[in-house]
Amino acid sequence: MEKTAIIRGMSCSHCAARVSKALNKIDGVEAIVDLKSRTARINLTKEVTDDVIKNAVDDVGYEVTQITAFSEK
Repeated sequence: MEKTAIIRGMSCSHCAARVSKALNKIDGVEAIVDLKSRTARINLTKEVTDDVIKNAVDDVGYEVTQITAFSEK
């Protein structure tokens, strides 16, 4: 499954790196953060709840405003 998270508060590449590191520390998550669009594309290799994703981002000082899930086809 793939998810896209919209993240508020990122303003520089250091911010994006912090978010990327926080997300990629979660077991089962492979994330690519895009500063320009202020999003993270998240590939899940196992079940991870939206709350776990939101909490990881919150813990490093940013806010997830929306998560959209896309099923693999």
